[in-house]
Amino acid sequence: MSRIGKNPIDIPSGVEVSVGASEIQVKGPKGTLTTPVHETVEYKIEEGKVFVTRTDDTRLARGQHGLRRTLLANCVEGVSKGFAKGLEVIGVGYKVSVQGKKIVLNVGFSHPVEFDLPAGIEAKAEGVKLTIEGIDKQLVGEVAAQIRRVRPPEPYKGKGIKYADEIIRRKAGKSGAK
Repeated sequence: MSRIGKNPIDIPSGVEVSVGASEIQVKGPKGTLTTPVHETVEYKIEEGKVFVTRTDDTRLARGQHGLRRTLLANCVEGVSKGFAKGLEVIGVGYKVSVQGKKIVLNVGFSHPVEFDLPAGIEAKAEGVKLTIEGIDKQLVGEVAAQIRRVRPPEPYKGKGIKYADEIIRRKAGKSGAK
């Protein structure tokens, strides 16, 4: 039995889950999300909880059991609380600003880099810290990764864009001649 798949998903107050033939729709105070269903997984809604079970014990069903439960749990958490990812811009003269639906990054290039935010994602900049927020966990993580790719942190001085909880392994520079 899947350790993740067997855990029920609590439905918080204000969140509505409806199971359809091809997808599950989750409505909450922050918005609406959908996740696809798989034919080897069944969903039952009882007493404010969603129970995810598999129809048979094939390798495919075992693989989908935990995956589909986690995707649904992420939808429920997203429409109730939302997701956030923090980034830090480190370097002399490096800065970040948010202008409407656009992030402007000054990270050592000859020009500022502009990054357009997709629908459903908001950003806040406070000094060198940038916070990406939204209801879709996958989209929040992907946008944060794309912004980090503009100037990944380097190992010698640590300059670049890094996740707030990321630890950069530092290397020693060249040693001088004796």
